[in-house]
Amino acid sequence: MKFVSILMGSKSDYDIMKYCTDTFEKFDVKYEIIISSAHRSPKRTTEYIKNAEEKGAVAFIAAANMAAHLAGVVSATTTKPVIGVPMEGGVMDGMDAMLSTVQMPAGMPVGTVSLGKSGAINAAYFAMQILAISDKELAVKLKEDRITQAKKVETDSKSIEVIL
Repeated sequence: MKFVSILMGSKSDYDIMKYCTDTFEKFDVKYEIIISSAHRSPKRTTEYIKNAEEKGAVAFIAAANMAAHLAGVVSATTTKPVIGVPMEGGVMDGMDAMLSTVQMPAGMPVGTVSLGKSGAINAAYFAMQILAISDKELAVKLKEDRITQAKKVETDSKSIEVIL
């Protein structure tokens, strides 16, 4: 069974990462989600990654704030794609998490999305694009979703537009 694995550094990340799981559910994409900290539970984190790979995880999404080492630990533990979602909060209001997630050493890539709700949603879309490489049905759903998004822009514009 193919699925996407979501790891969060703490329970407080769930309020934002719920947008990620909601997006997967909208497209009928299977996922697992756990709380595991790079710092407070490193053994749990590495054991989970190994087990998830054995069960069929195709990609990993890691959400964390402050030092945000979770995505890096995941990347160091797997050769599967890793998507980092830096979380807002802390002294630097998420900028420290953004920099920690995006500044990875060569050979340890983490695809990093934006902070907040749009980052959680885009992490799901990015993971689904990875899955869609070998899942034609999901690829069609994603193309249809793009058409729907474009139509919404046109509809929203028509409700307010003034063109001379």
